[in-house]
Amino acid sequence: MHFPPRIYRFRNRISRRTFLEACAVGALGTVGFGAGLAASFNAFASNGTLASASSMTDQQREFLSSEGRRYCGLTLHIITEDTPPSRACREIAVREFAALTGIDVDWELAPLRRVLAKTLQDVNSKAGRYDIYYVDHSWLATMSPHVHSPEPLLQNPEIAYPDFDFPDFLEALVDKVASHGGRLMGLPYDIPILIMAYRRDVLDSLGLAPPRTLDEYQHVVQAVQEARAPEMYGSVGQWKAGHYSLVCAMSSWLWGHGGSFFKSDGWPGFLDDQAASAMRYMLELGKYMPPGATAWDWDGQGRSFAQGGAAVAIVWSEQFPLFDDPARSSVVGLVEPSPCPQALALRPSSETSFGETPGVSHQGGSCLALSSYSKNITPAWMFMQWVTSRDVSVRASLLGGGASLMRRSCYEDPRIMAQKRVGPGTTRHLDVTLDAITHNMGTEPHLSGWDQLVVNGFGVELGRMVTGQQGVKETLRAMQSAAGNHVRNLRPAV
Repeated sequence: MHFPPRIYRFRNRISRRTFLEACAVGALGTVGFGAGLAASFNAFASNGTLASASSMTDQQREFLSSEGRRYCGLTLHIITEDTPPSRACREIAVREFAALTGIDVDWELAPLRRVLAKTLQDVNSKAGRYDIYYVDHSWLATMSPHVHSPEPLLQNPEIAYPDFDFPDFLEALVDKVASHGGRLMGLPYDIPILIMAYRRDVLDSLGLAPPRTLDEYQHVVQAVQEARAPEMYGSVGQWKAGHYSLVCAMSSWLWGHGGSFFKSDGWPGFLDDQAASAMRYMLELGKYMPPGATAWDWDGQGRSFAQGGAAVAIVWSEQFPLFDDPARSSVVGLVEPSPCPQALALRPSSETSFGETPGVSHQGGSCLALSSYSKNITPAWMFMQWVTSRDVSVRASLLGGGASLMRRSCYEDPRIMAQKRVGPGTTRHLDVTLDAITHNMGTEPHLSGWDQLVVNGFGVELGRMVTGQQGVKETLRAMQSAAGNHVRNLRPAV
């Protein structure tokens, strides 16, 4: 999920003179297509598959060409997390959007925490360095005052991308990833979400069925451990002390036991019996994980599972294609996707605060949002519509190795369906992903400074717990105190 930082400057591979001449006559719609496009995508795609053909319509091309000419020579600035889907969008943008519109795109990619730091620097200075922000769901409350809602733009037919079909976005993602306080902040862009992965061959050999409940999950990992250790562990976690991944892992069990970060009165809920039961359950699972689990974030967990280190794990949906890639996995074709275990109980969202929605499938989605300080709202909106369109979303998913999709129609797209097979860039996990989004998605509270609280507060205390430095009661009291102080300091702004 996190990759080395880099900045990409997108320019069409034509001379400046040719570029400007093409703008003048509106000819850019034909530049940059053909064999060069497929070759570029082939070189990029780690899954080794051929670039997926575009399904962009003539009407969409004409819209970009005609509307884009008004802004020919303009440069849009965007910053996002450096992920395979974003890299894929970059590759598509450099060959198509710049060619069709004459609008250059300066797309900066960086690790998530670096994205936040640079974004906050921009909003604090109100400099308008970036036209488009990447807003992680945990930043929604923080960023809400600084983004231009797309709601009025969606109602303007003159700048509407043909067949954009906003209702095609999954409603849960619009509500939980792209909105805050009932206000639309942006367009859903990515959706890492937790699903279960299990070794079919291992469970079959031991006469075990895939676990469907939390009790069954614990039974299966224990049974595998007893039968296969030390060659294989029952499970593997993303339990790196002080890391967001540890909080994500904990949240599934907290919600799955009927607990929540906050209760309906706006105060933390870590001192109730449900939270204590969740922590004890989590520590019990830790007995059946490799020692390295307390040093691994999501990437370390994924690599361990791909190398056959465990039989069952709760993983991010975007990691599943790794398990089917023979260049990086020793368990190709042996892993099956499945819904996360059913919760023992779920606290209704009406009994929580700040938009928290309990669900075992924790989501880590993000949206693209227009900066309130941008001087290029209209062309930036054109780009946002295009890059989140069905066609670009599908191709970015395939080129990015089977990444999750934001639109319902994308899950039914023939190009996605064709990849539902064992092999690099598989999409055979996407049915489970869609089910997790629509039926079991868990969303953290949305309040200012949440990202700092979960890492510097919860992540540190949970790290002490999973490494044996403190017990469950001490951990929960410390988390209660950290969350209470955080909310108390925010009270005037909440």
